Amino acid sequence: MRAVRLHAYHQDPVVEEVPEPTVEGPLDVVVKVGGAGVCRTDLHIMEGQWAEAMNPSLPYTIGHENAGWVHEVGSAVTNVAVGDTVILHPQPSCGLCHACRAGNDMHCTNAFFPGLSDNDGGMAEYLLTSARACVKLDASTQPKDVAALADAGITAYHAVRKAVALLPPGSTCAVVGAGGLGHIGIQCLAALTATNIVVVDQNPDALELAEQLGAAHTVVSDGSHVDAVKDLTTAGDGADVVLDFVAEQGAENESFEMTRPGGSLFVIGYGGTLQIPTLDVISTERNIIGNIVGTYNDLAELMVLAQAGKVTLHTKTYALDDATQALHDLDAGQVRGRAILVP
Repeated sequence: MRAVRLHAYHQDPVVEEVPEPTVEGPLDVVVKVGGAGVCRTDLHIMEGQWAEAMNPSLPYTIGHENAGWVHEVGSAVTNVAVGDTVILHPQPSCGLCHACRAGNDMHCTNAFFPGLSDNDGGMAEYLLTSARACVKLDASTQPKDVAALADAGITAYHAVRKAVALLPPGSTCAVVGAGGLGHIGIQCLAALTATNIVVVDQNPDALELAEQLGAAHTVVSDGSHVDAVKDLTTAGDGADVVLDFVAEQGAENESFEMTRPGGSLFVIGYGGTLQIPTLDVISTERNIIGNIVGTYNDLAELMVLAQAGKVTLHTKTYALDDATQALHDLDAGQVRGRAILVP
């Protein structure tokens, strides 16, 4: 089969032939990939940012946002069958550790992460995963239309789900970044809350999309945006919640500045460094909350919204053989929404 393989850091991956995966354990599932999302994390992987944390053996296949059809199942698999349409939680978990028992399976101590850890990912024709990662979808669902919800979607949904209790009617939520994750977060906010949604981005096209998806106000990131966001809040002192889907190149510190006293900054993007005097944290009692990929239940809930038409992905599709071009387009900011590879 064809697969997108990373042979060395700071180099483009290549599409090459590799053996198809096969079922080895009783809970294994092999999926015929129908859509694989292209994520900014893939760019970070190529740059070696995850090398120390994950230490994968190169070469390996990247791709951690996947949906498709069940191709083969292990002897103990009962939740899906060959031919089922599925979306895959990006981190198959064990179900037995304390984190899994507590419903925090994204923190499973025995998990693996295809396309990120030392396991081949889904930018390929077939992917080996586990029964615990499979969310069965309506047969009419096209995998390429939902694939990026597998990681970008549940990452955004997970943050919004945690923020819901802080966003009653009359509150303000600022969304920093309306790209691949942010445009999903805006829809989740609109579906789950009655908050006043203010979106900040430097791209006019992204802001236009944000308005279509439910933003009450949009602000161009031009150096005056922190004050502009504050001016749109009830007391003029900042947003109740800021969801930072960028968190690099200074956005992370600006996001803290636009959070009101007693408010909460949810850090979802990464790459930057928060530089905040501790006095500013304690004197204003602002909260800084980290967010990683959501749980299996988050994915299941998000797919209910997606299949009801309340959350949709804005995508640009590429053939699997054009993976390098897709990665370059993403890096250059030329992808509106999410790029999807279709084998």
